[in-house]
Amino acid sequence: MSESNNASLLQMTGISKSFPGVRALQQVDFEARGGEVHALLGANGAGKSTLMKILSGAYTPDEGQIRIDGCSHKFHRPLDAIASGIQCVYQEVDTAIVPTLSVAENIMLDRIASGRGWLDWRRVNREAAEALAGIGLPGLEVSKPAGELPIAHKQLLLIARALVQQAKFIIFDEPTAPLSDEEADRLFEIMERLKQDGVGCIFISHRLHEVFRISDRVTVMRDGRRVSTRLAAETNAKAVVEEMLGKTFEEEFPKVQVPIGETLLEARGIRYGTKVRGVDLTVRSGEIVGIAGLVGAGKTELSRALFGAEPLDAGEIRLNGRLLKLSEPKDAVRAGLALIPEERRKQGILVEQSVKHNLSLPLLERLSRFGFVGRRAESDNAVARIGELGIQPPLPEQAVQYLSGGNQQKVAVGKWLPTDAQVYLFDEPTKGVDVGAKSDIFRLIGRLAAEGKGIVYLSCELQEILGIADRILVMSYGRIVKELRRDEATQETILYYASAGEEQDVEG
Repeated sequence: MSESNNASLLQMTGISKSFPGVRALQQVDFEARGGEVHALLGANGAGKSTLMKILSGAYTPDEGQIRIDGCSHKFHRPLDAIASGIQCVYQEVDTAIVPTLSVAENIMLDRIASGRGWLDWRRVNREAAEALAGIGLPGLEVSKPAGELPIAHKQLLLIARALVQQAKFIIFDEPTAPLSDEEADRLFEIMERLKQDGVGCIFISHRLHEVFRISDRVTVMRDGRRVSTRLAAETNAKAVVEEMLGKTFEEEFPKVQVPIGETLLEARGIRYGTKVRGVDLTVRSGEIVGIAGLVGAGKTELSRALFGAEPLDAGEIRLNGRLLKLSEPKDAVRAGLALIPEERRKQGILVEQSVKHNLSLPLLERLSRFGFVGRRAESDNAVARIGELGIQPPLPEQAVQYLSGGNQQKVAVGKWLPTDAQVYLFDEPTKGVDVGAKSDIFRLIGRLAAEGKGIVYLSCELQEILGIADRILVMSYGRIVKELRRDEATQETILYYASAGEEQDVEG
């Protein structure tokens, strides 16, 4: 990294951008410095993505100026931004690599594409390997096809590519969304290394605990305007959420109080492999039961076992007193259970299909005549659900893969609403969801409870559990180790038991 990177200064001043019928940005000022991580936060529609697309050359601003190290720049295409030292690492890494090309070819792609004459392939491979070693990934076979890499390594490939091109600033757009906790930790170590080398990192994330772990400064946007820029050490998650929403946390995430009725779901002695070991669970009409636990506690496996997606080694499940025989998920659906899975893009929605088709999936028999799905009936169902849930954009034919994470989640939930489901299993429902969409999801869950549905809310987000649950079960090492009333639960108490505070005889 060149010494000039240490002094780099990025200034965006008076940036405005409009689309037909929408004022996306209004006189936004944003500054980033070499050697810092600057978090850019905001709910969906706040304007942060538009601002970064202008910085990366994907959009041209209507007004405003971009200056890097005091020099004015106009980006008419992404190559202009790259040439000026701006690089992006997106959440959807597969769209940024060429899977059939080697790791080295992907890292050196822009240099190869702009080169003339014969290429020195030994040099290409050597420089690619040096770039990977520079971010702490030595030994990766650079001749291997990039498409065979795991997601975390593909992401590091993109960082190495950025550094080969002498990046001064790297935009990280939800980079940890597809990563495990261990992979995210490694990414943060690399970002710290980039800081030390004078690279400026712009970090976009919905995970506020990560923001305050890695960021030096925080900028909050709302409704196309910059609300504030502060040192991360001088603010906190609660204050940031209020700035993002324009409301207090309590106003935005109100707890709906509804009468609790008779028992709907009863599970006894549920066992599945080593992940779920003798779980007892009851859920009553109108009740939201929170299952809190750390990553790896067995929450996801429990939700899948209750839904018939994993075979039970032992135990029984009853709904309205009737013993269920769940060989596969369709048995659970017919019985009256619905699952909104953690991995929505893999298990909850068909990303390449339209919103309309996704919303009709559990209803195909109802919407069909003589074996054919009625187009009018399917469209009417989609329009009703889109309006009910506030899915944006409100386009039934829109492919789900192009929706934001929050709107994808609304589709994953919305497909169950017209069914006869009595118990909803929500597994990490706000993963990768911004605070605005999170509020919509909480309101929807509150509405389902008011309708007499039973809710199982499984999450490692303890503040959410405390805010939404009527009763909290703490899961650790595949077991329920503690039950807490809403009025006695605290984050500290939950963490104590989630960390096996009560389990002194945990089996291997």
